[in-house]
Amino acid sequence: MPLTGLTLYHRAVRDVRGDHLLPLSTLRELHPDVYAREAAKYVGREALIRERLGRLDCLWTDVLFFSPVSPGPLLDAARQSGRAIPPVRFWTLDAAHLDPARACVRLGRPWPGGVKPAPDPADELPFTPPTLREHSVAPPATLDRLRALPGGAPLILWMDVPHVLYRGEVPLSALGEARF
Repeated sequence: MPLTGLTLYHRAVRDVRGDHLLPLSTLRELHPDVYAREAAKYVGREALIRERLGRLDCLWTDVLFFSPVSPGPLLDAARQSGRAIPPVRFWTLDAAHLDPARACVRLGRPWPGGVKPAPDPADELPFTPPTLREHSVAPPATLDRLRALPGGAPLILWMDVPHVLYRGEVPLSALGEARF
């Protein structure tokens, strides 16, 4: 079954350097200033960037993160909580641009009390069309969480949403763009 026609999403990055989207570990070597800015997202969650991904045999910082779930319903749910969220720019990618041997689908799990659950190897699934299709809809519990966000709480759209993890680089020329 082909991956063509299955769309993945990645929040558009500002200050892109070069002609490829790069994982954090590569940014650290090539563009330390961009790495510092992007790694700041993990302050207080440093254990996450040291997490090992079994199926891909690498670290969290060695992969690019995409989602098979459209950000539109997630942002709409957050807006229903009363937040004024302007349109957000995302890159789109046809899943056929990724090498399935270098990718997996990682299930998102709820974070009880805001704490990420321990990694579970069973949450890393093969990168196949059936798996992508099965996990391409926002989980109802995620939409409920976003609709109920208190005003001062951080807006973390993706913590309990399935992701596609890709060990490699993606040419910027393969990316489209959408606003939600």
